[in-house]
Amino acid sequence: MIRPWVFEFFPELKDGDGQAVSRYFGRYLDLWKRDEELGFEGIFFSEHHFGGSFSPSPNLLIAAIAARTSRIRLGVMALVVPYYTPARIMEEIGMLDHLSGGRLEIGTGIGVPQELARLNISMDQARALAAEATEILDAALDVGVVSYQGKHFRYDKLPLVPRPAQVPHPPKWTTVVSTDSARKSARRRSKICTGFNPTEQIKTLFDAYRSEAEASGFRVGADHLALRRRVVVARSDAEAQDLTGSVKERYKQFVAQDTRIKLAPVPDAPKQQGDFVVSDDEFIAGTPEHVAETIIDQCRRTGAGHFLAVLHWGAGLDEVTAAHELFGREVIPALRKADVERPHASVHQ
Repeated sequence: MIRPWVFEFFPELKDGDGQAVSRYFGRYLDLWKRDEELGFEGIFFSEHHFGGSFSPSPNLLIAAIAARTSRIRLGVMALVVPYYTPARIMEEIGMLDHLSGGRLEIGTGIGVPQELARLNISMDQARALAAEATEILDAALDVGVVSYQGKHFRYDKLPLVPRPAQVPHPPKWTTVVSTDSARKSARRRSKICTGFNPTEQIKTLFDAYRSEAEASGFRVGADHLALRRRVVVARSDAEAQDLTGSVKERYKQFVAQDTRIKLAPVPDAPKQQGDFVVSDDEFIAGTPEHVAETIIDQCRRTGAGHFLAVLHWGAGLDEVTAAHELFGREVIPALRKADVERPHASVHQ
C-alpha cells in the first residue's frame, strides 16, 4: 500500500485586503477538512517565511485543523529547527499530539538559505543549531527529561511537559537530499522524505538509509520512506500538460533565489556541497490513471511506502480544490491497492 499525503505549501494571497485573506484561510481550512473525507492519509504543512507562503508557523495550522478533523494525520515537513529553541519545539510537540488526539507526525529540517539569511543565519550556523536541537528533541522524546551541554543550548533536567499522547512518541521525519543526511537520519531512527532528484538517484539515497539502519539494528521498510513530487492531474493529458507549464514557470521563479537548486537539464553545471537537481521526475502530470501509474512506478523503484503530493503548486484555490477532489476520488484508491514493499532492482546494479 502507498499512503497518500497532501504536502501543503499554502501559497500567499498577494492581492486582497484583510477580509479577503481571512476568507482565504477559511477556504483552505475547509479544503483540508475535505481531504480527510477524500481518504488522504495526512497533511504535511511546509514552513516558509517572509513571503510566498502563508505558513510561517505551521504548528498553528495543525492546531486549527486538528479541531475540525478526527482521523487524518498532521505534521510539518519540515519544522525549520534553527528558528526555535529546542525547549519550545518539544513542548509544542507534546501539546499538539494531545490536541490532535494522537495524530501528530514530527518533521524537522534546516531551512532555506535565502530565508535564513534574512535573519543573518548562515547555512553553517543553521546546521549547527539543528544538530544540537535534534539531539535535545530525541532525548526529550526518549526519556522525558533532558540534560544537555552544547555550544548553543544548555539544559539541566529540563522536563517534557506534557508528554505526547502517542507511545513512545509521534513518528519522527527528516527531509534529506544526500546519502549523508539519510544515514544520519537512520542513526537517529527517523523516517525520511525526499524529492527533487531523479528516481534512480532517490533509490540510491534510500538504499544508503536502509544500509545504515541495518548496521544500526534499526528495522526499516517502506513505511519509513516517503517520496514527494509535484502533481498535476486533469481529465485529459492535454489539459494536464497545459497546467503543468504554469506550475513549472511558477516554481522556476520561486527557486531562482535558492542557489542550491538546479533545474534539469543542466549540462556540465558545477555542483557545490548541498546542491541538488530538480529533475523531470519531480513533475508528474496527466489523467488520474496515468498519474497513479507513475506514482506507483516511482514508489516501487525506490521502495517508498508514502507519497506526498504537491497538487498544482502555486495555482489558484479553485484549481487546487478541483485537483484534490480528482486525486482523492480516482488516484488514491489505486495507490492504496499498490504493493511496494520490495523495490525493483536498479538498472545500475
